[in-house]
Amino acid sequence: MKTLHRLSAAILLPFACFAVAADPPRLVEPDGSYATRSLAKERIVVKVVQNGVRNLEDYPSPAEGLAANLEIMAGFIDRACGEGDKPDFILFNEFPLTGYSTAGREDKLRYTIEIPGPETAAIGELAKACDSYIIFGSYARDDEDWPGHILSINTVVGRDGSIAGTFWKTRNVKRLSDDGEIPTTTIESVRDRYRALYGVEAEFPVLRTEYGNIAVSTVQLDPFVFAAFAMRGTEILFRTATLFARDDVIASARFHNVYSAMSNITFPEGSGYERYGGGSLIVSPGGDVLAEEPSNDEAIISAVIPIAEFREGRRIPRYPLAVVAPVYEQYVDEIPLNHMDRPREELPADRPAMKELLDRVSRWLP
Repeated sequence: MKTLHRLSAAILLPFACFAVAADPPRLVEPDGSYATRSLAKERIVVKVVQNGVRNLEDYPSPAEGLAANLEIMAGFIDRACGEGDKPDFILFNEFPLTGYSTAGREDKLRYTIEIPGPETAAIGELAKACDSYIIFGSYARDDEDWPGHILSINTVVGRDGSIAGTFWKTRNVKRLSDDGEIPTTTIESVRDRYRALYGVEAEFPVLRTEYGNIAVSTVQLDPFVFAAFAMRGTEILFRTATLFARDDVIASARFHNVYSAMSNITFPEGSGYERYGGGSLIVSPGGDVLAEEPSNDEAIISAVIPIAEFREGRRIPRYPLAVVAPVYEQYVDEIPLNHMDRPREELPADRPAMKELLDRVSRWLP
């Protein structure tokens, strides 16, 4: 990740002395337009893989688990490429390689991948063979820049096999459960250091591809995050999940005038989580469901997106920011930014410890 994020910084480094007093980068165009690449085709095919994942902690070793889960991914990629229309994008869920882990921090770090790494290289070969972008989420680690941090990152592998982009998880909404908080490091929790390393543009990056402008997110029930991506010119919002709300996906596509695809995992019978599995779907900007697998079964769904027609004359969404500004300006976030920017030994070890940290730094609790 360090190599990917810092490539542009390295290119610009010789000119840094001239940028000290420069204006901040423009993130949103004032006339409602947005930057794009020329489209390679007028209609594109999106396929969403819905599959079960065996957690790495359930294998004899993380290496064996990664190899097995990678082989499962390869099988679904082969199916997606060989059945029906050839896909331009293949979307997987939040953790197809690692699964979810309930372990403490030090153990959980063993159930991560490096980006780039051998797994992304292998998926790159599959992407080249299919001539398709492949998108998936994963637990990740970066021992050089973020030692001890558990990262949740969505990776976009390009048609040429290289990593086209990475999307850190960012979320404004917390307190989603009563049994603790996920101790993953997200952008807002280390915002200032993240900006220093990667730049403000990397907080809500938009990947401009020959098939449309895309963004990838793992957050749920967070309309402000999706609005930021839309303001920056997102046309297709890919979402990876381990549990999600169907109405959130539909509403987000409609509210923010984007196509949206969600991939969710399936849960095995007897796990007690079956009702939370599956339900993957692809939604139009009007909120129409283009494809869906409502069951908890493994499946691949597909939809055609008329991207050229959608883009013609399009502007970013019209949000009434000036109208709501007086209220927004007085709102105070409960949890301050940068609450995870702390020495490794002070990082919360598990969900209860994370909840304790949030309670301690909360601006709302006594």
